[in-house]
Amino acid sequence: MKIAVCDDCHEDAAQLETFLEGEDTRLYFDALRLLADVEDRQMRFDLYLLDIFMDDSMGGIELAERIRARDEEAVICFISTSDAFYRQAYDLYAVQYLLKPVREAEVRRLLERLARHRGRERDQRLGYKWRGQAGFIPYGRIHYIDSREHTLFIHCQDGTVQACKGKLDDLEIQVCGEVFFRCHQSFIVNMYHVDRLEGSELLVAGQSIPVSRRYFASVKSRYQEILFEEVD
Repeated sequence: MKIAVCDDCHEDAAQLETFLEGEDTRLYFDALRLLADVEDRQMRFDLYLLDIFMDDSMGGIELAERIRARDEEAVICFISTSDAFYRQAYDLYAVQYLLKPVREAEVRRLLERLARHRGRERDQRLGYKWRGQAGFIPYGRIHYIDSREHTLFIHCQDGTVQACKGKLDDLEIQVCGEVFFRCHQSFIVNMYHVDRLEGSELLVAGQSIPVSRRYFASVKSRYQEILFEEVD
């Protein structure tokens, strides 16, 4: 796993590097250097471990906002001496918020959790048939699925839309669980691609997906679980 650690405390950064032994880890001691690699050199990491309090001109929260603007799929974990920024971390869809001093067991559990999620996305695929053609689409590439006039439309991460014959009720039984959730009589959404829950709508890659009253409680609960899932 390719990991960026950004912490202006050299001792803390070095300790995290030790905890991350075996991973492809890159250390940054100020936010602007990491931001330059992300924005100018278009580097991407599987995980960003960001200290919130840094002495240079940019803190971890602003850095995360800039990274998120460049990489919607960025997996961000905040590290801090205080839990005062929990709400901001929530709004930035951080996967974890670790308090210093960070323990090795916490880091290893985080890595194991991310590895399980990456494995699920890699292994699970949705089959489709349409006008004599058939194929599979990995779950991780699907943003959401909607139904119109007995036809399913699979909206993918690359902007393509694959039509497929079928009923949403049958598809719900087949795919809904941890990754996909029914949110409306006409929509099933990949909860890992939800950017925000606003009122009775989910925002997915700039698209507003309605959430009906029938499904709202379960959708909200799963959305919150994904943002800050309890680490076993």
